[in-house]
Amino acid sequence: MSDTARETMEYDVVIVGAGPAGLSAAIHLKQLNPEREVVVLEKGSEVGAHILSGAVLDTCGLDKLIPDWKEKGAPVNVPVKDDNFYMLGEAGQIRIPNFPMPPLMNNHGNYIVSMGNVCRWMAEQAEALGVEIFPGMACSELVYGDNGEIKGVVAGEFGIAPDGSKGPNYEPGMELHGKYVFLSEGVRGSLAKEVIAKYDLSQGKEPQKFGLGMKEIWEIDPDKHREGSVTHTMGWPLGGNAGGGSFIYHLENNQVYVGFVVHLNYKNPHLYPYMEFQRFKHHPMVAELLKGGKRVAYGARAISEGGYQSMPKMVAPGVALLGCSVGMVNVPRIKGNHNAMLSGMAAAQAAHTAIEGGRTGDELNDYETEVRTGAIGKDLKKVRNVKPLWSKYGLLASLALGGMDMWTNTLGFSLFGTIKHGKNDADATEPADKHKQISYPKPDGKLSFDRLTNVSFSMTNHDENQPAHLKLKDPSIPVAVNLPKFAGPSARYCPAGVYEFVEEDGKEPRFQINFQNCVHCKTCDIKDPAQNINWTTPQGGDGPNYPNM
Repeated sequence: MSDTARETMEYDVVIVGAGPAGLSAAIHLKQLNPEREVVVLEKGSEVGAHILSGAVLDTCGLDKLIPDWKEKGAPVNVPVKDDNFYMLGEAGQIRIPNFPMPPLMNNHGNYIVSMGNVCRWMAEQAEALGVEIFPGMACSELVYGDNGEIKGVVAGEFGIAPDGSKGPNYEPGMELHGKYVFLSEGVRGSLAKEVIAKYDLSQGKEPQKFGLGMKEIWEIDPDKHREGSVTHTMGWPLGGNAGGGSFIYHLENNQVYVGFVVHLNYKNPHLYPYMEFQRFKHHPMVAELLKGGKRVAYGARAISEGGYQSMPKMVAPGVALLGCSVGMVNVPRIKGNHNAMLSGMAAAQAAHTAIEGGRTGDELNDYETEVRTGAIGKDLKKVRNVKPLWSKYGLLASLALGGMDMWTNTLGFSLFGTIKHGKNDADATEPADKHKQISYPKPDGKLSFDRLTNVSFSMTNHDENQPAHLKLKDPSIPVAVNLPKFAGPSARYCPAGVYEFVEEDGKEPRFQINFQNCVHCKTCDIKDPAQNINWTTPQGGDGPNYPNM
């Protein structure tokens, strides 16, 4: 569609994505100069519609951005009162004491929040400062300048027919140009992926690693509710099949966040992450908590887990990558929102300095330096070996070695240096004939649910009269390669039931993409063994509509 004539709008800074990183950048740009022209483009139907996070929030980023956030009514109301760590077996659990853990693992002073609601509130603060925010505006293309720099994006293109032609209600969208473009799309964003590839920003860095996080909100019996309680578990049901664990956070109104994370470097293609989550809820400790309650929401998203050694170069001519577009999650703390906010502020400061100096379309190297050497880099460097230790030596060894490494890093050195990750998550997948199939119990409809029923609780919707936003590079690979060699893993790794192999009498299996179910988690783009699936944006406003994830 690059030959399409479009209207253009000019800004100082164009920001893609109204998550914590993008909104922090927008707010700080206006704090630095109220006359700065700033626009935020959000593909969700509203700000927060596509935000899914645990979340226990370290408020250091918010404290720096809006010091009086309490007075301004931020939805940050539930302080963490107690921290619980358990190692699960199938029938019981062992409490892991808190005292041997490094101080950075302490949740004292943190808050249980809905990041969707925090982002909605941040958007109100941004708009009060004069930031323009346009929800329902998917950014489908980058706009390049004459010298190869990125000067803007195409947003708001609607009405493309399923065959790729312009339908009768076609709207070409607009080009929004900026002196600088910030990409804060979240994990594995389609534009950030293009930028990283075009400018070879991952050269010399370790492969990014990912997890799949799935989450339900439950309303439980008030007698079992403990507002402010935080619980994390490891072990069963994953065992040696995959890394990962769970979180259970008690927030307000007798609600509990129940989440489960599976590291996507698992080898066995028979593994079914969604069903591991459902099985987890039948553990006696969890089942007793949820008994008599009801699930009210569901969602899923990928999590960047590579950490310090996997962060690509963050700048290219005219563009900066923010937050999860880089990968700033502190894996053992299960926290990244604070770093996302700090990255937005750092990018804003670098762009402000550049524009004040008459620059445009160059590389914001001050931003890169601040992230790597400032608070974000220090936060991530201390824990950089936890994930690779877990991947190489398993859960128990990583608890001991990773804990020791985090302790020594608080003193300024590491016993291990910086450990490499090795393979990306797609390459970690091994042929099916090397592994046993895994039998999963049927969901009971009370504690555990089938995927399609749960997807209905994400309020996901896509207009079917558009091209599938999940693109196959080679349409033959799913049936010709992935099914015989890997037992068709896309039918299992997707937490929304998008992919299936349909068998009809007398015919070879047919690969079907039910893109209407997609919750925009990006797992397929990450885990497909052949890297054959390319996640792109559907038209604006489509996808999940998370209430208070």
